[in-house]
Amino acid sequence: MNLKDYVANVPNFPKEGIQFKDITPLMADGEAYNFATSQMVEFAKAQNAELIVGPEARGFIFGCPVANELKIGFAPVRKPGKLPRETVSFNYDLEYGSNTLCMHKDAVKPGQRVLIVDDLLATGGTVEATIKIIEELGGIVVGCAFLIELVDLDGRKHLGNYDVFSLMQY
Repeated sequence: MNLKDYVANVPNFPKEGIQFKDITPLMADGEAYNFATSQMVEFAKAQNAELIVGPEARGFIFGCPVANELKIGFAPVRKPGKLPRETVSFNYDLEYGSNTLCMHKDAVKPGQRVLIVDDLLATGGTVEATIKIIEELGGIVVGCAFLIELVDLDGRKHLGNYDVFSLMQY
């Protein structure tokens, strides 16, 4: 299945010069959505993942069905103030400013094999921060799975030797 047929290109969104990859047509098509998540499930199985972690919000869209299919847990990574219990956080720099991600302190067990699932690998900052939080909690990141990878932004450079799986490259 050619998943690119289900991605709409939106020029100049959210700002001038950006070619936004809109994945809502893929999500709206049951067959395409199932195919995409099934491919991520197969990658997760190959990595012997014990937990799926997804950054908000689109990491939830793909990570939850993967975790559900595997009958393993899902842990969200969120912005500050969105998780109700004690969290671990990581601050990181963006091209223009900074950001912080948080995860519940008890979301990952020491030694647990964790697969990160998200919709997009661009510059790699979000996934790099997610890796740091998981490892601070004692988890073992066994890979990262993405629906889309924007190759020219070279996000893989932030992911070192982690196994990276992406269904579509632009």
